[in-house]
Amino acid sequence: MIVVENLPVPFDRRVWQEAIALKQAGWRVSVICPATERYPHAREEIDGIVIYRHPLPVEARGALGFLLEYGAALFHEFRLLLKVSRERGFHVIQACNPPDLIFLVALPFKLFGKRFIFDHHDVNPELYEAKFGRRGLMHRLLVLFERWTFKAADLVISANDTFRDIAIARGGKQPHDVVAVYSVPDRSRMRRVEPDRTLHRGRRFVLGYIGIIGDQDGVDHLVRAVDHLVRKEGFSDFGAVVVGDGPALPSVRALATELGLDEHITFTGYLSGDALLRTVSAFDIGVIPDPVNEYNDKISMNKVFEYSALGIPSVAYPLSETRRLLGRAGVFAAGSAPSDLAHACLRVMADTELRERSAAAAAALAGTAFSWEREAQKYVGVYERLVSPLAEERAAAASRQPRATR
Repeated sequence: MIVVENLPVPFDRRVWQEAIALKQAGWRVSVICPATERYPHAREEIDGIVIYRHPLPVEARGALGFLLEYGAALFHEFRLLLKVSRERGFHVIQACNPPDLIFLVALPFKLFGKRFIFDHHDVNPELYEAKFGRRGLMHRLLVLFERWTFKAADLVISANDTFRDIAIARGGKQPHDVVAVYSVPDRSRMRRVEPDRTLHRGRRFVLGYIGIIGDQDGVDHLVRAVDHLVRKEGFSDFGAVVVGDGPALPSVRALATELGLDEHITFTGYLSGDALLRTVSAFDIGVIPDPVNEYNDKISMNKVFEYSALGIPSVAYPLSETRRLLGRAGVFAAGSAPSDLAHACLRVMADTELRERSAAAAAALAGTAFSWEREAQKYVGVYERLVSPLAEERAAAASRQPRATR
């Protein structure tokens, strides 16, 4: 029983790949998630996985909004857990944060022998500080909720090794009870196809962005980087394409219009299937504009894996986890301002050898280090531990061995 609050399924790529991996391993899988305009059905079965969706009153952007959203979500999640328990049954509840509150609806079921897995997608204390520039009472509460979630979890799945270290150091988990599973795309679904060449609009290069467009995702940095290239550098032989949707989309669209960049930036909105692949395959450079802060420094951007799967060179700010993942395949800004991001993009556009070398290195990473098949095996192995004492003993023994770096 997978519970996710912040994105619908199958739109949430990580959760959907996890659900498919479990189904292929012989588990009966149900998912609880929010309903949206694109995914409105209260109950839907896709590929043998049954999805239960619930309404949310608001898309939170303030303290009151978060209170309403999370309160409604917890109510519906508990209601649907009872419903699924009657209709299909389950042995394991997997909670995917944010928020770090889903343990509250899982605890009653633990009293009846259900097991609880925490799939740690986001570090919420750091996210709060990055968004609001302060700590205070709310930050302390988020640390407390995170600690309680770790304590309630029988096993933890971390989105990367940095998160795994947090689960051990800050969450008090034993090393053998935490497994890092990276959000690598399934290359059978994220692959290069014939590109949509109309996106170039007669220009030589396309700077591309794919992902959620939230306040913390830095798409405004990309818009300002485009403005710097056009106004300050006098370089206009390129266009930018932004693929995705989210609460900050109206504000970044307005910013582009305000700066007179409507001819240079295309906002496609949400895309899927062949339209998505044809658009992303047209990218000459994949931009990761997530700004420098403590939160972004720790997370593994989906864009790293997605651009690499298509052999697209990436330009990013010098974030620790992004640098560690990409290595020589990435080109990194010298500083943390949009002008620095612009200069890094200009370097790649101006240097054919750099561009080709970065693209080849990205493709090599996708073919070796970034393997969903390997991540899926680790993920399913967490579930196997819950039903196999021998597997648990092996995991404990493996955790005592030195950990290899990626």
